[in-house]
Amino acid sequence: MADRTPSWGITPVPERLRVLTGLDSALLWGNLSVSLLVIVIGALLVPALSLRDAMLAIVVGAVIGNLLLGVAALIGADARVPGMVLLRAPLGRRGSYAPTVLNVAQNLGWSTFELIIIAAAAAALSEHVFGWKGTWLWTILFGILSWGLGMLGPIGFVRRYLRKFASWALLFSMAYLTYWAVAKSHLHAFWAQPGKGGFPTFGQAVDLVIGSVVSWTPLAADYTRFSRTRRGAAFGAGFGYFVPTIWCIGLGILIVLARGVSDAQSLPTAVAAAGGVAFLALLAITVDESEKAFADIYSTAVSIQNLLPRMSQRLLITLVSAAATGLALVLNLGNYQNFLYLLGSFFVPLFGVLVADWLAAGAHYTEATIFRAPALRLPQLGAWLVGFCVYQWLSPVGPVWWTRLVAHTHPGNVSFTASLPSFAVAFVIAFACSLAAR
Repeated sequence: MADRTPSWGITPVPERLRVLTGLDSALLWGNLSVSLLVIVIGALLVPALSLRDAMLAIVVGAVIGNLLLGVAALIGADARVPGMVLLRAPLGRRGSYAPTVLNVAQNLGWSTFELIIIAAAAAALSEHVFGWKGTWLWTILFGILSWGLGMLGPIGFVRRYLRKFASWALLFSMAYLTYWAVAKSHLHAFWAQPGKGGFPTFGQAVDLVIGSVVSWTPLAADYTRFSRTRRGAAFGAGFGYFVPTIWCIGLGILIVLARGVSDAQSLPTAVAAAGGVAFLALLAITVDESEKAFADIYSTAVSIQNLLPRMSQRLLITLVSAAATGLALVLNLGNYQNFLYLLGSFFVPLFGVLVADWLAAGAHYTEATIFRAPALRLPQLGAWLVGFCVYQWLSPVGPVWWTRLVAHTHPGNVSFTASLPSFAVAFVIAFACSLAAR
């Protein structure tokens, strides 16, 4: 059987291609969870929170987020279709177009961010070895590499890239970064140091961690549709992503406290300044980051196929890769904190609608349920909107113009997580509507 399955479109994956084991899924999601962009989430939590409170927020957010990711993986392995196509069942065929456009926008943005980080790491290494950064050249080269990984498809990516090469680079890079951070850490002093207060609160920190994980739920089915079993897909995604999430964000806190590095673009340069084995670590970091660019590019192409099912997936991968590379050449990374919060406010209640409708359908979507869905299912779309509004009411997030617009509705004294209430509201409304419709 060929490992290359890049062009399998939106129809259910046949039995012969359901080959990824639970270990394969854990390997895939474990690698996808490790990123410099995830590591520097820790810089957003301190010094507002103490180390103790920040670690508790990470654990709480990771447990909630990965439970949702595991369920998303299970539903994808059940339906055997991509994530955006899956949303035809609860939202209707045309109703699924709204989250599809949103998902394409977020994936293209993440692809751009990842290529910027990859180029920064490669440039830091190049400057210390050759005295020349060549950031533009590295951006183009790794854009081409990400395109090549996208053309492999999920099965080829796991079997021919992660198993044989990239996972070892991941372990090496994380081990070195941990040593690099702990070497100058005064853990007892950090643990006893109180937080300074302000933004983020504990609840907002939990939301940030949840948002970083839940941003993958729209993509989960793109990969778990190739899994052998639902259980293996759910365990592989939920557990495989859970442990590295805690490791990465906790490591980010230590890096900002011990090394004073608070953004993803400056981290490669700071590591390179250590010299010696740091060069190999930077190379491993660079290789590892390319995996996230692959996932975002591949899922962007697959998501677009929900809108244009007859368009060649290979062509879409090529176009998305070119667009992400071009944006990475002209944009700065900037502050993506509000981006993560805004994603959470959209996708947490959306996932509540999906889970509710899936359970109301007997915890199983048939091909007819998805591809013969009505054009619109307005009650479920309404449930998604209500959940989004609840999230924004409890915790207004997003661009400045938006937060100013909705800030007057915020009840002021609320500091707990907004994710769980928005998920619960969307779930209850959608479940009631789905039962009534059926």
